[in-house]
Amino acid sequence: MKPYFKRKIIIPVVTLTFLFIGVSFKNDFFEIAKQIEIFTGVFKTVNQNYVDETNPGEMMDVAIKGMLKELDPYTVFFNEQDVLKFKINNTGEYTGIGAMVQRKDGKVYLKEIYKGFPADKAGLKAGDEITQIGDVNLKEYTEDASQLLKGAKNTAVVVQYIRQGKSQTATIILDEVEIKAVPFYALLKDNVGYIVLSKFTEKASSETKAALLDLKKQGATKIILDLRGNPGGLLHEAVNICNLFVAKDELIVTTKSKNPKHNHVYKTKNEPIDLEIPLAVIVDGKSASASEIVAGAIQDLDRGVVLGSRSFGKGLVQRPLDLSYGTQVKVTISRYYTPSGRCIQALDYSKKDENGKAIKKNQTEFNSFKTKAGRTVYDGGGVLPDVEIEESKTANITDAVVKKDAVFNFATQLYYKNPTQTGIPSVSDADFANFKTYLKQEKISLDTETNQALKNVLESAKKEKIDTEIAAEYKQLELALERNQDLALDKNKNQIKKLLQEELIIRYQYREGLYTFYTKNNTEIEKAIALLNNTSQYKSILKK
Repeated sequence: MKPYFKRKIIIPVVTLTFLFIGVSFKNDFFEIAKQIEIFTGVFKTVNQNYVDETNPGEMMDVAIKGMLKELDPYTVFFNEQDVLKFKINNTGEYTGIGAMVQRKDGKVYLKEIYKGFPADKAGLKAGDEITQIGDVNLKEYTEDASQLLKGAKNTAVVVQYIRQGKSQTATIILDEVEIKAVPFYALLKDNVGYIVLSKFTEKASSETKAALLDLKKQGATKIILDLRGNPGGLLHEAVNICNLFVAKDELIVTTKSKNPKHNHVYKTKNEPIDLEIPLAVIVDGKSASASEIVAGAIQDLDRGVVLGSRSFGKGLVQRPLDLSYGTQVKVTISRYYTPSGRCIQALDYSKKDENGKAIKKNQTEFNSFKTKAGRTVYDGGGVLPDVEIEESKTANITDAVVKKDAVFNFATQLYYKNPTQTGIPSVSDADFANFKTYLKQEKISLDTETNQALKNVLESAKKEKIDTEIAAEYKQLELALERNQDLALDKNKNQIKKLLQEELIIRYQYREGLYTFYTKNNTEIEKAIALLNNTSQYKSILKK
């Protein structure tokens, strides 16, 4: 009787479960089909009946982007050109000019020149404004101009550009370009090996492994892995890099989603290179995604000490899904969780404030977790380093001058005052004073939160037609903010001078020169070396 009784109870429950899933799926399917039919009807009707000629392609592009914008900044639509760029980002290889290209305020600039590649050979410099590529005038070109600088190897591309107000022409011969995931490594003092990992491409783990083995061969007995400014990339490469220092079959990251097929457990698959070598990982506010997987796993497994400032806080996983006509949609499919079970996602995109911005978790809302050795770590706001370094943090005013390209543009001016300089360039107090003057002369608005709030007040006053009544008071507030901005710049003078100096080093000695400079003149690296040399402190932090 008992077995029969159990079957009578269990079978209806299971049936109800599948019935619920089935009904839920049908309801979703019906709702999706209904909305697609409505959208198709609107799109077709408007295009056929609108008073002026429409561009269906542009309208659809805007519609798709507007729809996805409501979700999160990582779920995006890729047209055919975007798909090509996405592949380049994952491999680090393409045929082009070897330069970082940026469009700003309708103009196309070269942001950085890579040493030894076509743009460098043609004599182009960071700060050059590209005005024409071949027969394409960029003033009238709204597509991605960087695509015009890619093509078959040995293709000659003629570009017109403006440098320091003068129009010039150059012919660039396209060639294969490979941007290394590990652009620099070196043996530092006290047998400390230093490895810079700038992105997680398909070769990230193989390049990191090669650097590690070479450094050990040179005599390295301690390792610094520098992830500052690393925006992430391929998740499996993050797992493979952890595997260099972590035993086989160790849990590194788990992904969880509403869709069970996106739930995965990622463990190390290979034998490690070195389980014992002391390890320091440096992160900052621009270390994101795969960088945070590596830093978070190393921290959770008590395999090394994390130094620097709190990382970006991107705990979301994306996957490109193929669509028709060679397009793709990159969709946030899951959240990732470090070995201790924490998700370090900082922003909740399901909750928006009155301005439509995602809400950031308050520190009081963070949940605590335990590392393998029992140390307490927290979720919700990026990876918090074991050793916080004040110099790694940047002030709001510093972030603002960088965002406005003020540091980049002023460094261009400084460079052309002495373009043939040798050695390490310096930035004087007089240069800093000139930088402040430059900000005022160019009327560069530093959109700090307070400045933006004041602008919003004026806009509201104009709408309510009371702006003339508050004009005097508004002017007083504006002047007060100007004075405050000046004080903030002075307070963070050293930060800004440092950024200007680093930008100049890249101009004179390329990115490799900056990394070489870091090895002898960088606070975070110095503190990492000191920690690795202090065995008792290192072990104390890791509770060993």
